[in-house]
Amino acid sequence: MTTVRIEALGQHTDTVVTVQGWVSTSRSSGKLAFVVLRDGTGLLQLVISKRDVPEEVWGRIAGLTQETSLAATGTVRAEARAPGGYEMHVTDLVVIGASTEFPIQPKEHSTQFLFEHRHLWLRSRRQVAIAKVRNEVIKAIRDFFYERGFTLVDTPILTGSIGEQAGELFATDYFDLGKAYLAQTGQLYVEAAAAALGKVYCFGPTFRAEKSKTRRHLTEFWMVEPEVAFNDSAANMRLQEDFVSYIVGRTIEARKEELKELERDTTPLERVQAPFHRISYTDAVARLNTLGSDMEWGKDLGGDDETLLAQQYDRPVFVFNYPKGVKAFYMKENPDDPRTVLNNDCLAPEGYGEIIGGSQREDDYDRLLARIHEQGLDPKAYDWYLDLRRYGTFVHSGFGLGVERTVAWICGLPHIRETIAFPRQIHRLYP
Repeated sequence: MTTVRIEALGQHTDTVVTVQGWVSTSRSSGKLAFVVLRDGTGLLQLVISKRDVPEEVWGRIAGLTQETSLAATGTVRAEARAPGGYEMHVTDLVVIGASTEFPIQPKEHSTQFLFEHRHLWLRSRRQVAIAKVRNEVIKAIRDFFYERGFTLVDTPILTGSIGEQAGELFATDYFDLGKAYLAQTGQLYVEAAAAALGKVYCFGPTFRAEKSKTRRHLTEFWMVEPEVAFNDSAANMRLQEDFVSYIVGRTIEARKEELKELERDTTPLERVQAPFHRISYTDAVARLNTLGSDMEWGKDLGGDDETLLAQQYDRPVFVFNYPKGVKAFYMKENPDDPRTVLNNDCLAPEGYGEIIGGSQREDDYDRLLARIHEQGLDPKAYDWYLDLRRYGTFVHSGFGLGVERTVAWICGLPHIRETIAFPRQIHRLYP
């Protein structure tokens, strides 16, 4: 007997096939039973008539509890009213694995309970929809760079060179070489690769040990970081708006059903097209003050300030040229205002805040070395990074986009923790 996935049933109408999956719901009238089966690719309604199946097959219906795994054989029929658009008139049904008292029932559960059972909660329709949107976002990311001639470079997860604040690192003893750190970023390494390949990106897990409990933070998350030789800050922002527009447009087109399942109003997403709005940090502070914020020049924007500012625009907005004192050592000093650097944050609308941080990199050896000293970093750990300025220095820029924040925004989720299969937060390491 031909075994097929539910997503392929359209190719097998009016034929007899076998489908394997898990019971989502079941009900019986005594002579007729209806079972909704899922297999990860879709939903299928099974129709079992007592008069059309052997007695032992009918006897199995009573044991079909939620998440029982089974194999059903029967004739596939198109049925617009059925979940998934097809139904199967079953002639045989075999239980593969029983499911006794599945913990997550169709009722309200606390967030704590659901995350303690995250390994089972992943099976719900909502979580499946989120996972498929995430998958589409990741595929769009890779396609965008592939289509534009970028080369993927895999950067180390264990490193001796840090890219952000030292207090936000996970450290471990590394044999006889002292401390190693879980990477906060692959950026420093893709800068080296950009000198070899011109247009590169890395894509992998990153780690931040900051003790944040906000809805926008995880301790382990995925980030994509492109780097482009000879791109200045303006070209860097143009690449970012093209990139974000591509991801959003592709996802809302390819994942209509999943976004519908999530009850996501896609109207705001349809407005995400280049060019994005732009405002300098200095002007942003002044604007926030008129809106009632007590934001002071020289401080980094907080989550509330980002939300308030982004609410003034109908699509993402770039805030550019932040004060040097609140940004990383590798950012290029702004020649028009040495108090600031040539950087930008890209703020998503609807209260989702920063999804991208980017900058032009400091390409002057002496200035970069001075910044390393200013931030109390060990120049020896960055000797290789300084070499990039010794041997053919060049203007270059790049950015990092956080996958989970982007998925949360596209899905319209209130918290970032649902955007990854097994979230890591300061209070969560299980399962």
